[in-house]
Amino acid sequence: MSYDLDRFCRDSRAALAAEPGRAGRDKVRRNLERLLTDPGFLAAELGSDRPVGRRTLHEDADMGFVVLAYVTDEGHKSPPHDHGTSWAIYGQATSYTDMTEFDRLDGGGGAGTARLRQTRHYRLDPGMAGLYDGPEIHAIDYPAGARFVRVTGADLDHVPRLRYDTAAGEAVVIESASASD
Repeated sequence: MSYDLDRFCRDSRAALAAEPGRAGRDKVRRNLERLLTDPGFLAAELGSDRPVGRRTLHEDADMGFVVLAYVTDEGHKSPPHDHGTSWAIYGQATSYTDMTEFDRLDGGGGAGTARLRQTRHYRLDPGMAGLYDGPEIHAIDYPAGARFVRVTGADLDHVPRLRYDTAAGEAVVIESASASD
C-alpha cells in the first residue's frame, strides 16, 4: 500500500497532537522513513525531472510543521548550527548526508563566545531520517546530486537560530532558510 505525502502529513499531525514532545517528533521521524520508501512520492517530489532547489511541500496550519524537499546539483557542507526553538528531521532520499553532532562546552546558550566538541559522526543513507531538537548542534555534509526531505517544527525563516564558527570560537544568530546564509 502506498504511503503518500497527504497520509504522512495526517499521521504526523496526529503524532504531534497526541505527543507534543520528543516522542511525537520521533514518530514523525519514523513516518518520514516510511514515506522515503514510497516510489510514487520519490518520483513525484524528488525525481530526476524535479528542478534543483528547495521546495515547500506542506505547511501545516494547525501544528506549524513544514515539509521541504531538497534537490541538489552541488555538494554542500554546513557549519555547525541549531534550530533555535524549533526542531528538524532530515530524511535521505538519494545519495547520503553525513551528520556531525556537537556539544557546547562553554556553558553558553546564545550568541558570543562558543566552544564545541564533536560527539558523533554518522551517515544518513536513503530511507534513513535523523531528528534534531532545537538546541541540538549539528552540521550536514552532502555530495552533488543528494536529495532529501526536511521536516521542521516551524518555518525557520522566522526562527532565530545559532550558527557556530569553530575557528573563531563564536556563535552568531541567524534567521534565514539556510544555516549557510
